[in-house]
This record gives sequence, C-alpha cells and structure tokens, in this order.
Amino acid sequence: MRQDVSLAQQELGLSERRACKLLGLDRSSYRYEAVADPDVELRRKLVELARQKQRYGYRRLHVLLTRRGFVVNVKRVYRLYHEEGLMVRRRRRKRLARSHPAELRLLRANQEWAIDFIVDGLASGRMIRILSVVDVYTRECLALEADTSLGSGRVIRVLERLMLERSAPENVRSDNGPEFTSRRMIGWAEEQKLMLVHIQPGKPMQNGHVESFHGRLRDECLNAHWFRTLQDVRQTLENWRQEYNYERPHSALDYMTPEEFRQAQDRGKDGDKAALENTNRFPLSHRPDGGGELHSKPNQNRESPVMNG
Repeated sequence: MRQDVSLAQQELGLSERRACKLLGLDRSSYRYEAVADPDVELRRKLVELARQKQRYGYRRLHVLLTRRGFVVNVKRVYRLYHEEGLMVRRRRRKRLARSHPAELRLLRANQEWAIDFIVDGLASGRMIRILSVVDVYTRECLALEADTSLGSGRVIRVLERLMLERSAPENVRSDNGPEFTSRRMIGWAEEQKLMLVHIQPGKPMQNGHVESFHGRLRDECLNAHWFRTLQDVRQTLENWRQEYNYERPHSALDYMTPEEFRQAQDRGKDGDKAALENTNRFPLSHRPDGGGELHSKPNQNRESPVMNG
C-alpha cells in the first residue's frame, strides 16, 4: 500500500495527502518506520532459560533473568512469556472415575456395613490409624481396630471376625483407599459373595454415616484422652465402643441406644409390635449422593433422624 502511494505521487504528480486519501491509507501509517524490537536479547534469553527449566513459571524465570543482569519488569517478562507460548502445562491428577453407588433401601441389621479410617497420635508423636466398622441400619459400632499400620489383610481379618459373630452383611460401603480397592480385598469379597460399594472420589458424604460417627468418636473420645501407648488406645476405644452401643442415646434412633434399637427390631420380627412403636420412621435409604431418605412423615419437633449423632 505504501508503494502504491509513492507510485501515485511519481506518476500522477499527486501530493502525499491526496494520494493517501485516494488509496484510503492514513498518513501516519504511510510515514511509519519500523523500530527494531528492543527485547530481542531478553526474548532470546527467556526462551533459553525456559527450555532449560521446563517446569519454571514466568515469575521464577524473571528472578533468573534478574540474576543475570537484566533490569526488566515482571509484567514485561509475562508478556514475552505469553507471546512465545512458554506457559507451563499443569499436570492434572488422574482420578479414578466411578459411577454413583446404587440406591439401597435399608430394611434390617447387617444389610450394609460402612468402614473407614480415622487418624490420631500418641503422646510420643507417633501416628496411629483406627479402622471403624458401623452397621448403617442399627448405627452400632461393630469394631474399632487401632494400629500404626492397617493394610487390606488386616481389614479382611477384622471383617471375618465380625462375620463369625454377626453373620455376613450384604454390602460393605467404603471410600477408594488402597486398603479397600486392592486386588486382595476385591478377591476376598468375591469369595464371600459380598458387594463392595465404593463411593465416588471426593464425595465423603456418600459414606455419611461413618463420617458422622467419626465426628462423635473424635469429639467424645479421641479429643478427650491423651494416649501414651498403643495398648492404651485400644483399651480406651473398646470402653468407648461399649458405652456408645449400650449407654449412649442416639438421636436418629429416637434416643434409644443402638443395642436397644437392634433388640427392638429383633423382637418386632417375633411379633412384638409394641417394641416398634418408635420405629415408624424407618427404613432408611441411600441416595446416590450418600444421604438418607425418610419413607414416612418426619417429626418436626426433633432433630434430624438421619445424620445427627
């Protein structure tokens, strides 16, 4: 276009103003002269450092450039960094994709157990893990197994012991921890004809009953004691488990203890309807998001019967 303006001036004798107007070119654009890029050396060094330090962002590269004598604002480094396409690609964590757990209507004890771990520490600073097993229907705490390390083999032994005491459950609900998703655990469940219900990653409330139980365990037991030894932990947990099952009123069970509620259910199976006068709010069901759904009209004058402890 600039060449056309020059040609019009030479061949037709037009002034610069008239030639630019005729060709639709702004006079400032016609007179503009390119200026050499002042950031050529900075750009070259930035690209060189980015190739050497491939996981460095523009701020760290700016520090390296400053150490090498470049006096430059971090915003200019960012502009050049963006123009050269040097942005660091974030490594996204690979997550296990799982579908929603199947909806299950709870009708009786031993229909579904919920298991999970909670962590605490000894006075010496050593960490311990506690495996909790909860009957979702009766809210009984079936086991509190404590040790410094609990693998899938230990989880299986605890479940086998409980199955001998109470009979096998239909389902076992857990998160996606390696102890619950290992080949050993899955193979054992297939042998026992148990269904392992793994919740979706990042959604602990799909296993909300055991999460709620852990809140009570933390508040009433773990935070109230100072443990010196592992044996001290095991003894304290067993004492609290007995108190939880046999003495502590549970708001979701109309303030009966879990043991009283289980016995009432057993008597109800034998025809004692009077024992079940306060259980018309049951059964519960699991929604895909892990919550509980009431199948009867709720009592508005009491606490929520689903998740409160």
